[in-house]
Amino acid sequence: MNIIVCIKQVPDTANVKIDPQTNTLIREGVESIINPFDMYAIEEAVRTKEKLGGNIIVITMGPPQAEAALREAISLGADEGILVSDRVFAGSDTWATSYTLACAIRKIGKFDIIFCGKQAADGDTAQVGPGISMHLDIPQVTYVKKIEDLTTDKAKVERMTEEGYEIVETPLPVLFTVVKEINEPRIPSLKGKIKAKSAQIKTLMAKDLDADEKSLGLNGSPTQVVKIFTPPPREGGVMLAGSTQEIVDKLVEVLKDECKSKI
Repeated sequence: MNIIVCIKQVPDTANVKIDPQTNTLIREGVESIINPFDMYAIEEAVRTKEKLGGNIIVITMGPPQAEAALREAISLGADEGILVSDRVFAGSDTWATSYTLACAIRKIGKFDIIFCGKQAADGDTAQVGPGISMHLDIPQVTYVKKIEDLTTDKAKVERMTEEGYEIVETPLPVLFTVVKEINEPRIPSLKGKIKAKSAQIKTLMAKDLDADEKSLGLNGSPTQVVKIFTPPPREGGVMLAGSTQEIVDKLVEVLKDECKSKI
């Protein structure tokens, strides 16, 4: 079983700050971590390998320091790490990111399953995983909470919905985006840490991908961030006291006054 896991290194959400001049995240001096949802994708990949055997390649697109995320993934049970890094990729939106990762995955070669976290903590779009499957022209199942059955040519999974869950059967190769309900990520072992420290991380640049240069980075991004701002704090509410009927009467009067002021 050839497994690929796409991960992202993100700022620790407790320390996120925005540069008001550039409308971008301030990463200098901010601790970076593996996107929390991607930890579940790594764990599910490792569990799949433990059941069926195979090889796990973890891939990330980012600056050179994102190599640390790949080494952490290897310490958790992945076999190889690939860093997709080039200044050309700067400014990529979800479309350009998914295109770039898909090009990198084609360079890897044959695969059976791609695991992704359901979304990134810093963007919350949940678009990159589905975008990769579109560029690779393979099936996708999003919000997977359980893999019920998996063979070398098909899979049966449960995916979360707003009303409950669905049972979906799909052929391989396939891309899954997973939710936190799917498992409990492990902590790295001493053996895993030693392996990660000595692992050779392969780097792919734009020239290595056989990609359309017009589809990379800011130039290949149909969406761009125009402005980022912090919403103004909400004003304090009004407390109404009294019996239930008194509160209702007061609320009606408040609503009447509000309606009159809008006319």
